[in-house]
Amino acid sequence: MAEERAEVAGSSVSQPLKPSSSSSSSVSQPSWFTPKRLLVIFCVVNLINYMERGAMASNGVNGSPKTCTSNGTCTAGTGIQGEFNLSNFEDGALSSAFVVGLLIGCPIFASLSKSYNPFRLIGFGLSVWMLAVIGCGLSFSFWFIAICRMVVGIGEASFVSLAAPFIDDNAPAKQRTAWLGIFYMCISTGYAIGYVYGGLVGDHLKWRYAFFGVAILMFPFIVLGWIIKPLQLKGFTHADRTKAATSVTTVSDAQGLEVSAAKAGSLTLKEQFGQETPKSSSISEPASHKMNQWSRFLKDMKDLLREKIFIVSVLGYTAYNFVIGAYSYWGPKAGRNIYNMENADMIFGGVTIICGILGTLAGGYLLDYLTSTIRNAFKLLTGAVLAGAIFCFSAFCFKNMYGFLVFFGIGEILVFATQAPVNYVCLHCVKPSLRPLSMAISTVAIHLFGDVPSSPLVGLLQDQIHSWRKTSLILTSFLFLAAAFWFIGVFMKSVDRYNDEESNENASESAAEGDTRTGALPEGKD
Repeated sequence: MAEERAEVAGSSVSQPLKPSSSSSSSVSQPSWFTPKRLLVIFCVVNLINYMERGAMASNGVNGSPKTCTSNGTCTAGTGIQGEFNLSNFEDGALSSAFVVGLLIGCPIFASLSKSYNPFRLIGFGLSVWMLAVIGCGLSFSFWFIAICRMVVGIGEASFVSLAAPFIDDNAPAKQRTAWLGIFYMCISTGYAIGYVYGGLVGDHLKWRYAFFGVAILMFPFIVLGWIIKPLQLKGFTHADRTKAATSVTTVSDAQGLEVSAAKAGSLTLKEQFGQETPKSSSISEPASHKMNQWSRFLKDMKDLLREKIFIVSVLGYTAYNFVIGAYSYWGPKAGRNIYNMENADMIFGGVTIICGILGTLAGGYLLDYLTSTIRNAFKLLTGAVLAGAIFCFSAFCFKNMYGFLVFFGIGEILVFATQAPVNYVCLHCVKPSLRPLSMAISTVAIHLFGDVPSSPLVGLLQDQIHSWRKTSLILTSFLFLAAAFWFIGVFMKSVDRYNDEESNENASESAAEGDTRTGALPEGKD
């Protein structure tokens, strides 16, 4: 028995450390991505994601319910609302169904990012997203499309939790907020393109084809997410490094086994068997791993919720999203009813594209110009959303469509200027290892308490008062609440924690690799 164990140990250590060397070479191999390529890819994915939401809200896809006059003449409904005979409340609930998936998926993907490569998690999530969007196009009832919309949220969760930390990691130090602005610009732009796209597809084909189209557009990026060498995040250990460390440990253990094997002859058979690791212990490993993940998640949540800056930021962001979500979904219908817009999808889409691009980019570049700090971000958030609220509220008081468009356009530019600063706060008020969870929880919160209740509640309010102008004015007033929350943040003590957490393990691994910034992309040509 001792001789056999010695032979096994000897054969194990006689091999060169190939796993370690191969792992080292794989780590040093540069990724296809450069920082700018990463930004472009993530922006296009974000654009397609919100393009699907915009198409869902467009008159061409969402449609209108069946209407009947007092004399008994009825007009058939169109789109999703007409085909499934939905009330405004049901229609609003359908638009918000995706948040159920977000609520489930965001914390899960943020937690899994500590055990699995975050880049691969994005590829997996987008695959789920594509399949669910195809399911929306194939739906045959209200409940089927509602479930598919929930699954869309699960797929989206991986991207919204992990994309922004990747961009923040790899952006130039003096342009981080500007890069976040470019990324979040795709939200309003994607929505607006979705309005136009959904209107065109719904008018010329059937509403179902709009979903098939965006699924096809996303497919190449899903393939890219699976086949390209994965990237790493700041504050997280590379999977390849972990494997290399495991290989070294295994070989070291084998060397120790060889040394101790010479003494094993003096042990009894019972003693030798007593030193063997029981096979039954391996049975509990999966359960132990799950328990460790769960306890780690709870600890991270506790640490995150201690950050008062994060809480105040998310409260303001939630009130803001309550308004923006309802604008995005009900905007074309409100415009068509208040101002008799013949092409409400096109008009709202065009205004939102221009204002979204100008506002979001301006907010990012302005914060970089002022010096990117959390306090400056809160100042910019307060001023922009307060001025934007005044302009948007005034816009709905106009009876003339052109006066409305001018004031509403200025208001949208100011309101959209908050996108980059508020996400900068969420990323920089926590230590690096908490950033995916920070983005996940903020995303869940702004949807769960923001646009999810706002769309059906606005629909319910409109069903009661039957005045889109009054409904829009009541909705817009919530922007003042967002300004109040962010104004509080200006006076709170804030610390930028971007470099707070560089563990000894990660620091030594980075030094061994010759890279002073964990997860940074190689500089290179675009």
